[in-house]
Amino acid sequence: MKTSLLFAAALLMTTSSSSALALDATAPDVARKPHEVKAPFGATRNDDYYWLRDDERKDPAMLAYLAAENAYADTVLAPTKPLQEKLYSEIVARIKQDDSSVPYRERGYWYYTRFETGQDYPIHARRKGTMDGPEEVLLDVNAMAKGHDFFNVGEWAVSQDNRLLAWAEDAVGRRQYVVHVRNLETGETYADTVAGVAPELVWADDNKTLFYAENDPETLRTVRIKKHLLGTPVADDPLVYEEKDESFFMGVSRTGDDKFICIDTGSHVSGETRCAPAADPVEFTVLAPRQRDVEYNVDHIGDHWVIRTNADGAENFKLMTAPDGASTRAEWKEWVAHRDDVFIERFELFDGFTAISERSDALERIRLVKADGAEEYVKSDEPAYSMGLEINSEHDTPWLRYDYTSMTTPTTVYELNTRTGERRLLKQQPVLGYDPALYVTERLWATARDGTRIPVSVVYRKGFEKNGKGALLQYAYGSYGHSTDPTFNLTNVSLLDRGMVYAIAHIRGGQELGRKWYDDGKLLNKKNSFTDFIDVTDFLVEQGYAAKDRVAAHGGSAGGLLMGAISNMAPGKYRAIVSQVPFVDVTTTMLDPSIPLTTNEYDEWGNPEQKKFYDYIVTYSPYDNISKQAYPAIFVGTGLWDSQVQYWEPAKYVAKLRDENTGTLPLVFRINMEAGHGGKSGRFRRYRETAEYYAFVLDQLGVTEPAAK
Repeated sequence: MKTSLLFAAALLMTTSSSSALALDATAPDVARKPHEVKAPFGATRNDDYYWLRDDERKDPAMLAYLAAENAYADTVLAPTKPLQEKLYSEIVARIKQDDSSVPYRERGYWYYTRFETGQDYPIHARRKGTMDGPEEVLLDVNAMAKGHDFFNVGEWAVSQDNRLLAWAEDAVGRRQYVVHVRNLETGETYADTVAGVAPELVWADDNKTLFYAENDPETLRTVRIKKHLLGTPVADDPLVYEEKDESFFMGVSRTGDDKFICIDTGSHVSGETRCAPAADPVEFTVLAPRQRDVEYNVDHIGDHWVIRTNADGAENFKLMTAPDGASTRAEWKEWVAHRDDVFIERFELFDGFTAISERSDALERIRLVKADGAEEYVKSDEPAYSMGLEINSEHDTPWLRYDYTSMTTPTTVYELNTRTGERRLLKQQPVLGYDPALYVTERLWATARDGTRIPVSVVYRKGFEKNGKGALLQYAYGSYGHSTDPTFNLTNVSLLDRGMVYAIAHIRGGQELGRKWYDDGKLLNKKNSFTDFIDVTDFLVEQGYAAKDRVAAHGGSAGGLLMGAISNMAPGKYRAIVSQVPFVDVTTTMLDPSIPLTTNEYDEWGNPEQKKFYDYIVTYSPYDNISKQAYPAIFVGTGLWDSQVQYWEPAKYVAKLRDENTGTLPLVFRINMEAGHGGKSGRFRRYRETAEYYAFVLDQLGVTEPAAK
């Protein structure tokens, strides 16, 4: 009771006081240079800031502008530095610094990742036989990252005989990886180095042939699968497969039973898989030729394939089987039928059962299908949660590993015996000083303007009163069929402890409610994503979760497009917006196939070279719809080396906002000059970025410090 009273007192102390930001600084003013952007069918638009694009990232005038924006952000945000430091200290204090992952067994070794106190990067290691054996360090990323402002190991793979390690590293943030190979017995790093690749690495059974995916140097699209024979010149690496369709992306992998190497190609609406025996990966056979609007992915066990597909109208997907040697869909046989109310997301094959990860009523669940046809579901205990399949590296076991989390429950890894029902808790993410009993999570349903019910997940600290006076941070993504699940986020605790509500709007464009939920938020239905988000805001305010002038919104990448759209459409409903690496110049980017990833995106946004898509996109593209009106306080973040959303999109967006914004609330632009789409590397450094924009939000919403607990 005492804790609740103190927390209630903290809420009463929270006010909508004026911002502490230093707004007397002079905002950067960059030159306007008219530039005509023309569509193939003749439509034209003027883009005054097109000149800020520099693919080489060397133009002095452009770099000077970015430097000026960073300096301006430093000045404006200076008054929040003490709060930033406090937030950063709180977040880092919750992290168990000498932590490690749950080990998993593969080919006689136990593999795991661990962190050491004070270190930013992981150490990947293994032990032979049991976890009591001597540790063998595979990669100490801390040592590898020394001297680099950014460093990431995107993928690593051990050869089938356990002797060789291949890994892909990126020291720029551009997601152009370089592959190296080390002999784990001798410690020798071979001279074999492959550059310009995606983090896709697979060893053949001969333990000397490495398959990898090569990127196009301009578009960064994975275009070729090659194989490298150790000790031979990389320039002579033979081509295994080349994808000619520019709307397709691809990767290479091994099947779960290790019998096959497969090349998976696909667009947003179709797929194709070709596989070869891992023991002799010479001839890759297509399981079924690609067909527009037919997606499928496969795995193998025993003497047959299992295929997840939406073929023949199975909008939410179904599972099929096919014998070895199958090469057409005519040889597929239905196994797990399609259901209108259940979306099949993925599956794992075991000798005695199959685990199916699926969605129903906007929640995840795991269905177990036994060898005798019996079915059961893995149980959950909360109204809003996330449940998914963990690493299950061995299929000859009755034990299934899965993880469970909610907005109040840290990620927990369980092991379930599918024969006896015994469940083992393997690990729960340690969050120092955190008590889940002090927080509440709810699943709500908001009604959109067209009558559609939108699921909403909320979390707050006990003692919060739904009296219409509180402060809210609302998040969403809503694109590519990516579902935003209600998972635990240790950074949000700092918001909740200050009396805020955190909400996830599960808007159309994700797949929380099945494939139709995605289709209703893409292409010519994209505006549903934006109006859903706004309607959720209205609902939460009406229900008393926040005051109408104390709402902040947050989104990144395609979620940054969402932020740009809502700030144009409903600026008065948001006091502050955080837009990270935002995709805000949809029209111009989608008209330029030379920009990385553009051609892969036609089935998501539409190809504006076609008039019907052009006409629709220009009505919502944030950069094109900035107008003379008062905008919310906006924090925009980007990375100079971003390969997914090029830095010039947010740069142009901010420059134009400065021209048109008639309001007085701050607009700050933070450019990370040494990183790409994912921001800074390292487990601690990224929290500096979080603390900065959290402080910005708290300042704008007038959120005070919590009372002593």
